[in-house]
Amino acid sequence: MVAMSAKVLVVDDDRAIRESLARALELDGYEVSLVSDGASALATIRASRPDVAIVDVMMPNIDGLTLCRVLRAERDRLPILMLTARTETSDRTAGLDAGADDYLAKPFDLDELMARIRALLRRSRPDEEDTKQSVLQVGDLKLDPEARRVWRGDDEIELSKTEFDLLELLVRNAGIVLDHTVIYERIWNYDFGPDSKNLAVYISYLRRKIDSGDGAKLIHTVRGVGYTVRAS
Repeated sequence: MVAMSAKVLVVDDDRAIRESLARALELDGYEVSLVSDGASALATIRASRPDVAIVDVMMPNIDGLTLCRVLRAERDRLPILMLTARTETSDRTAGLDAGADDYLAKPFDLDELMARIRALLRRSRPDEEDTKQSVLQVGDLKLDPEARRVWRGDDEIELSKTEFDLLELLVRNAGIVLDHTVIYERIWNYDFGPDSKNLAVYISYLRRKIDSGDGAKLIHTVRGVGYTVRAS
């Protein structure tokens, strides 16, 4: 059972998936709302605020990607787990570009989905100790854990919840190479195994935001081991 009551919004045009997820989530102690398209999801989010949303990509009226873009344009940081039948990296990246915090390919393992929902909720409800942190800095990168804001030089960078958590983990361990297993367990509380591309996609997305300018590259890959943040 979840430690704290949480409201989950399931957005999927497949009735069987909606109902099966509702049964599983309710058995785990969640309060569940079900809608079949993005337009209904927007109305539900505005009327009865959920704690996390499970959103299918392909839907009528407003699809999952558009739903994410609308929410992020409104600076709404609702945690979103995207469901997709597509498994290509470009399709996954499209979901992250739209503002999703995590993605899961169909067909999915129910235990894995539950683990990802729990991780999103934990990150959206930080412990009081974790919020009382001073600004962290590596080179010209500054990260404020309390405000959940990031700057590279004078430019503020907009990050999703998962991107911020990943960058914060790397910055707190600046100069230390963190292996894939450690990162998966610290960020997702679940090791998805050596074949998972999840971490690589998020690192790529962070690099596009953090290391795309003319400054020194801060995010480094140590082949066969993992990743580190360090100033040149």
